[in-house]
Amino acid sequence: MQTYASMEKTALLHELAKLEGYYENYKAQGLSLNMARGKPGSAQLDISNDMFNSLTPDTDFKTADCPDCRNYGGLEGIVEARQLFADMLGVEVKNVMVGGNSSLNMMFDTIACMMEQAWGNQGKLKFLCPAPGYDRHFGITQYFNIEMITVPMTSTGPDMDIVEKLVSEDASIKGIWCVPKYSNPQGITYSDETVKRFAALKPAAKDFRIMWDNAYIVHDVSDTPDTLLNIFDELKKNGNEDMAFEFCSTSKITFPGAGVAALAASENNIALLKKRYTFQTIGYDKLNMLRHVKYFGDFKGLLAHMQKHKAVLQPRFDMVTDTLERELAGLGIAEWAKPNGGYFVSVDVMEGCAKRVVELCKNAGVVLTGAGATYPYGKDPKDSNIRVAPTYPPIEELEAAMNIFCICVKIAALEKLTK
Repeated sequence: MQTYASMEKTALLHELAKLEGYYENYKAQGLSLNMARGKPGSAQLDISNDMFNSLTPDTDFKTADCPDCRNYGGLEGIVEARQLFADMLGVEVKNVMVGGNSSLNMMFDTIACMMEQAWGNQGKLKFLCPAPGYDRHFGITQYFNIEMITVPMTSTGPDMDIVEKLVSEDASIKGIWCVPKYSNPQGITYSDETVKRFAALKPAAKDFRIMWDNAYIVHDVSDTPDTLLNIFDELKKNGNEDMAFEFCSTSKITFPGAGVAALAASENNIALLKKRYTFQTIGYDKLNMLRHVKYFGDFKGLLAHMQKHKAVLQPRFDMVTDTLERELAGLGIAEWAKPNGGYFVSVDVMEGCAKRVVELCKNAGVVLTGAGATYPYGKDPKDSNIRVAPTYPPIEELEAAMNIFCICVKIAALEKLTK
């Protein structure tokens, strides 16, 4: 297939006119399709409906460390839930705290805790932000007025040459955001070498922390899932156990609004967090923790549950990447990768065209995450990255949305090339 850049201007204008006709036909349909956020669709939410039967009036609400889950107490969470997450994260129970429904909330609290107890009186602070990355991570950092420094992503994770240089030279750099497995939005899993280099960091700031958001640790969507090296095993080898906080949740396993979140950390960091949590809460929703434990039974039960999610999601991801391949491959106007898991497909369109693609899609009834959202301060220096979220729309709507998306990518590129 001939690339757009190699075509004569007359041919480009002819192609643009043809595509604009297709585009106007879609606009006339008055569609309302949403691919903006990584939300589970109704078919995924239905998978966990039987959980509502896990607790009944006859349930024994006692656990190994809680005389009655209906009452106050249990700052760290019930031990059975802590064990479930310990098995998921590959750590010991003593290193796990279970919270409410939101891992994002636990991340926010962790940054707040570090601000109060370690970083607060040290002047202007900085944080490393691999990008493309997760906009809500950047939002937390900006809320605390911490300067964000963009670190480019590679096919094996953040550019570690840059990370190692920056953290070793600047004590005002206090941390880095990471989504190490099936990164948001690119679906990249950090290589073994990348994880080992993280664990061996020698930061100038002794209170430097890696925010290891393992949101998609069990979220495979292919028959060849990625594997991720255990960060805490590697930290121990380097005597750096205190350098990381790891986060996860069941938000995209059961119910996003009523899941269970957890964090893993060293004993020193757990103690530091408790200084805040002791005053912040008497304990989180132990009934919800118990409900999840009874529903899954153990980590093997949770993994079996994830196979049901895979059955729903795999066709959607295949549709997205197959459509991109069919409609855009060979034109020289877009790049993407097929992830083995996670919740997104990242598309890099022609430089300077992302905002225009999002605008065109919106006018045709397809809502995407805003261009620039995957970079700190919402500023994509190349105006090229777009995050596609295939999970929420019904599959027939997803197909229409992807067709419109590809038309818009072509139109934006042709507009630029024919100016």
